[in-house]
Amino acid sequence: MIKKIKVEQLKPGVFVHDFNCGWLHHPFLADRTKLKTDKDIDKVIKYGIRELYIDTEKGLDVDDAPTQRETRQEIQAEIEKLSAQPAKRGDRSSFKDEIDRAKQLIGEVKEATKKLMHDIRLGKRMDIQQVEGLVDRMTDSVLNDKDALVSLLRIKNVDEYTYLHSMAVSALCISFTQGLGFDAAQVKQIGIGGLLHDIGKMRVPNEILNKPGPLTEKEFEIMKQHVKAGEAVLREYTSLDERCTCVTAHHHERLDGTGYPEGLKGDEISLAGQIAAIVDIYDALSSERCYKKAMYPTVALSKLFEWSQSYLKRDLVEKFIAHLGIYPIGTLVRLENHFVGVVVDHGKEDLLHPVVRAVVDARKAKPITPIDIDLARQFSAGQTHGIVACESPEKWKIRPEDYLW
Repeated sequence: MIKKIKVEQLKPGVFVHDFNCGWLHHPFLADRTKLKTDKDIDKVIKYGIRELYIDTEKGLDVDDAPTQRETRQEIQAEIEKLSAQPAKRGDRSSFKDEIDRAKQLIGEVKEATKKLMHDIRLGKRMDIQQVEGLVDRMTDSVLNDKDALVSLLRIKNVDEYTYLHSMAVSALCISFTQGLGFDAAQVKQIGIGGLLHDIGKMRVPNEILNKPGPLTEKEFEIMKQHVKAGEAVLREYTSLDERCTCVTAHHHERLDGTGYPEGLKGDEISLAGQIAAIVDIYDALSSERCYKKAMYPTVALSKLFEWSQSYLKRDLVEKFIAHLGIYPIGTLVRLENHFVGVVVDHGKEDLLHPVVRAVVDARKAKPITPIDIDLARQFSAGQTHGIVACESPEKWKIRPEDYLW
């Protein structure tokens, strides 16, 4: 049985099923391992892990600990409460045009970001005017449609993760801060911070940055230095204000003080940094890496909610989930009627019942002529064609982005 326990309940002999720390590399060679000594437990505590999951069939049990299933059900119930509200919907008539523009924009910004990071690695100065221009264009795209650019940036080539992750964090920061009602100057600076939040990684050796597996303690200490290195780079440019720099400086800090590099707590962490932390973790979890598979967006959002008890600000996480939607645009889902389809719009009544473009009949494992199913309309009519689960695009050989218009 899989159970969730607090680190204070650890004892030698428990078998760790999941370290529950998706934003960092834990200090063990395997994701699942038996903790044999007090020294092993001290390692877990040192890395700031507060709660984890154990397998009682492979190691010692812990009494009175909730099961993984109970934990998931509790989190799902809380998220469904958040989702019982309509999303902020813009004019969807321009969605197809904005998707086309966003595709071209991604290509151009990706190449510019590659050059930017290459220049930093070589010790050259950044062209800040170019960076501002790129963020202005992404901001215009998000203003035209908050979902188009963000949806496309969920799809990443593993080899280009560093560049596309930076773009995705920037786009999500822009979209989220606009949704929070920030003014244009704040949105721009936090968007620039998102694009440059990992710029310090260009000072990290490639063999550590691209290592396809767990980092050693020594390697992780080197990796953590990218935050200070990035902050130092940004402080060389007087046109960038404190909000931009705080995105880089604070995106690995955690509310309970277990983050790095300063171990800041609570409101010691800037609002821009708290926003960037949520966005950075979400995009990292929902992206495929050389050492891990991508989480479904719904699972990544559930993890954010779970971690908002200790690491992340709860009200910001709730607002982020409400802004993005529990089923973000572009998510592949399976319905109760056995159709598999792509979420193409948020629900008119609530976030739990989006519009799904059905493209496969799972019973026959065959493509069908795409048909849009408005789950909100069906739900109000008493029909039960709700979402059963998220699905893997690879399993069905589907490119969700091909069905977004």
